[in-house]
Amino acid sequence: MLDLGNFSIPILLASYVALTCFASVLINGLLLKFSLSLGMKNDSSQVRWAAASKPAFGGISFYIFFLFAVIFYAVFFPNQDLLLNKKFIGFFIAVSLGFMMGLADDAYNTKPFLKFIVQFACGISFVLTDNIIEITPWHAFNLFITFFWVVGLMNSLNMLDNMDAITTSVSIVICVGALASMAFRNQPISLNTILLLGVVSTLLGFLYYNWHPSRMYMGDSGSQFLGVFLAGIGIEYFWNAPDYYDAAVQSKQFLIAILMFVIPISDTTTVSINRILKGKSPFVGGRDHTTHHLSYLGLGDRHVALVMISLSSLAMFLAIFVMNNVRNWNTTYTVSAALVFLIILGGLYSTTRISKPKSKP
Repeated sequence: MLDLGNFSIPILLASYVALTCFASVLINGLLLKFSLSLGMKNDSSQVRWAAASKPAFGGISFYIFFLFAVIFYAVFFPNQDLLLNKKFIGFFIAVSLGFMMGLADDAYNTKPFLKFIVQFACGISFVLTDNIIEITPWHAFNLFITFFWVVGLMNSLNMLDNMDAITTSVSIVICVGALASMAFRNQPISLNTILLLGVVSTLLGFLYYNWHPSRMYMGDSGSQFLGVFLAGIGIEYFWNAPDYYDAAVQSKQFLIAILMFVIPISDTTTVSINRILKGKSPFVGGRDHTTHHLSYLGLGDRHVALVMISLSSLAMFLAIFVMNNVRNWNTTYTVSAALVFLIILGGLYSTTRISKPKSKP
């Protein structure tokens, strides 16, 4: 590591987080200022909740600070793990592909099939570089789960980005969960530590513009970036959590992962079920998400965001507790963790059955 003299690591990391957060506010502010037409999004497709057109530039800042995090690590931690290892190369390629595909979609409204091809390519980049979910003894099945996880999460984060601050806030909670997992295990500072700190601070800076009433959206470039990024983090720190891969605790791996991602999984599952029951495609946009139905029940946009943050945080704390305190996993723990997930899923799904859509002013 670079000789910093008396400049301690905590001070270095705190300075990095503060600088990234401040720069995120600054850069997003500049993008907002120059967004007279490029990147504008409105609700003409009946997907966006807000009636006014707003720029969808947030994903650009996400990727900029992702690159900055890589450079920061290379400069200040050159003698730690190898920066350009195989797993990171695959992760970097996948994240870049996701971001560029999302950016193209923001600019040109690309065809769904093309988006799926790129998402599948992100999955290929993962499996070719050993970023694979290892939950069963069958390699082929693990590959299938990995593809499903990557493609599914990219679509899920994209679908969840339908109301102010939801995807931003939920992504922050998931990243904090990964950092907490690393801290509890006393893992040394790694490239992933810097990446997670960078993404969290970037999202916090973006949240300044994305909290209701928002002035900016993250766009597909942001949701696709986060989908790939969180898919990789999920594989590394939740699906394949250190010391927990064993045939006897496959249920533990699975439940930790779905608890950490309970909001995007619940929303996508709910929307897919309801649309299929109505004979519609799950991939066609609409105002039938769990967030929308919470609003139909009378909650304001800020309160909807707070509900989602609270549910996501509750599930995250439970998952971290399970990971670091439950050593002798048994059926009781399996049933209890599954019940928490089902209660959240069922509660959000039930809102779509008891509320009636209303016109958005």
